[in-house]
Amino acid sequence: MNVSAAEAASPASFQPLKAQIIAGARRPSGLLSQIKGCIRIKVHHGLMTIATLRPGQEIEAVFACTRKDRLMSRSGTPYLAVELRDRSGAVQGRAFRDADVLAGRFDRGDLVRVAGRVERFRDELQVELRTIGRAPEGEADPAAFLPVAYRDLDELDGFLEHLAREVHDQGLRSLLDALLADEPLRTRWRRAPCTRNGHHAYLGGLLEHTVAVGTLALEACQLHPRLDSDLLLTAALVHDLGKTREFTYSAEIGLTEAGRLLGHVELGLALLREQAALIPALPSGRLLALAHCVLCHHGPEAAGGRGGIRFGSAEALALARLNALDAAVKGALEHGLP
Repeated sequence: MNVSAAEAASPASFQPLKAQIIAGARRPSGLLSQIKGCIRIKVHHGLMTIATLRPGQEIEAVFACTRKDRLMSRSGTPYLAVELRDRSGAVQGRAFRDADVLAGRFDRGDLVRVAGRVERFRDELQVELRTIGRAPEGEADPAAFLPVAYRDLDELDGFLEHLAREVHDQGLRSLLDALLADEPLRTRWRRAPCTRNGHHAYLGGLLEHTVAVGTLALEACQLHPRLDSDLLLTAALVHDLGKTREFTYSAEIGLTEAGRLLGHVELGLALLREQAALIPALPSGRLLALAHCVLCHHGPEAAGGRGGIRFGSAEALALARLNALDAAVKGALEHGLP
């Protein structure tokens, strides 16, 4: 088999753990295999990624199904087209035999167990599927197939706590301390993405964005000492907290019913009110100023449906601009300039 230097150096050129090379490989007995021309790999979850696939592999593995279509070939026969995904990427799959039977065994958004052969078609890899069906419940964690932050989440957690310690107002600091002491909330805070398809659209994205906006807020207060640093920094740390209640996690990142009907801003305000009710040291006026910042963090035009709201403080305006700055720069780096 001729392999170019570029292919040999690529991640896809390396064999996954416990891969068995059939073409000319020696068996444990020392005998050469008689099966020619393919690489057969039977993989349990966690031992292979889509990035390692290469032409000729026979695979059996679990992936997330993020697209499912019944299409017609030129000859008029139906075939099944799917997109299979894990954290490392995506690959197209095609089933040309028993398409309707196979289609009835799973839905888009399921984890699916597939068996087939990797081929190259029009310079792209695809899997010719022999079988595909919903993976047994509990066989794999759906979140393990979702993209995840490159940044270390423990490190980001430490930065979050450091930023919270920069708040000295008794009421606002008590609110932050209560939020950070809520372990279920902290778990969701670490897990949530910031968006489903935009900036920071991966697990841990919310925490990464929160730390970034908090850091920008701290720097802005150094440049503009007339800003209320306690208010702006607290608002920066909690402005997207409603996202901890907005998403669901399966083969794809979805929306909760509350997330779909209310959105993260309303969910975040409700969460803050719940916590603030338990903190006597937080005056109602201070909570109102914080809620205004959260409400307007996408700009007053985004809150226009709530009565034509305008920025009521320099801190609210600053938060909106800093939030937009991090989102726009991250989006450009991830998806390119608009």
